[in-house]
Amino acid sequence: MTLAQDTRARTARQHNAPDHQASLIVQGADATGIVAALTTVLSRHGANIVSLDQYSDNPQGGAFFQRTVFTLPGLRAALPALRADLDEHLVREFGLRCTLRDMSAPKRVAIFASRSDHCLLDLLWRHRQGQLPVSVAMVISNHPDVADEVRSFGIPFFHVPSTGPDKSAAEAEHLRLLKDNVDFVVLARYMQILSGDFIERAGVPIINIHHSFLPAFIGAGPYAKAKERGVKLVGATAHYVTEDLDEGPIIEQDVVRVTHAHTAADLTRRGADVERAVLSRAVLWHAEDRVIRDGNHTIVFA
Repeated sequence: MTLAQDTRARTARQHNAPDHQASLIVQGADATGIVAALTTVLSRHGANIVSLDQYSDNPQGGAFFQRTVFTLPGLRAALPALRADLDEHLVREFGLRCTLRDMSAPKRVAIFASRSDHCLLDLLWRHRQGQLPVSVAMVISNHPDVADEVRSFGIPFFHVPSTGPDKSAAEAEHLRLLKDNVDFVVLARYMQILSGDFIERAGVPIINIHHSFLPAFIGAGPYAKAKERGVKLVGATAHYVTEDLDEGPIIEQDVVRVTHAHTAADLTRRGADVERAVLSRAVLWHAEDRVIRDGNHTIVFA
């Protein structure tokens, strides 16, 4: 067994992920008979549905979204026939998009970080505690500061400097490290802007976390600027990365109240607490196939 296979096996065991459990994501135009057709296909193959969430934004010809988790003995051997049946009765008949995944194989994630380590270390700790059903393939940082702490978790660490206006060399190295090794990327307070070319060539979802003041208080020291303006709420937003900076589909948000008595340092600390919680929930929901993207919108079956 390779190191990667061993890591994924341990992650699956940590989360008690049955080796015969799968998720099925369905989306497309709403129509009468979709749920009946889906459950009929699963029943025909001997699957047992353990969770089913659905949403229609308009039952009269709107968009339909569904997440189903089911168990099926001998799942891996049964997947090809099940996919073919779903293609026949859901894709062709209803024009739906279906994504079927064996949940015993945790998604592989690369975490990008800079000097601020609160989100990074929180994700690594939650992963070690069995709270995140992912396999952390690597941590990449533009600074070496967190190398020892990352390696103490048994996670490969790569220092890729990224300085100056030309980021092409750094992004080329990032792409080399990521190629065929990850299913998604998390920016855990990675303080670099990704180019559109990198986002496209990475070819996997990228999740970012930032404070929720935007578009106000941009740049360095947002919490100090917020203190000067007397804000009463601080919060965080986790979203998918697109070429439009900080404007991708939102996965999760949260806020906490603050008062005039809180210092800028207090705001920074409370903001970091929210960032950790929001990012960990976003990563968990993405890893469990609970987030469905629809343009610049998300449906989250949390």
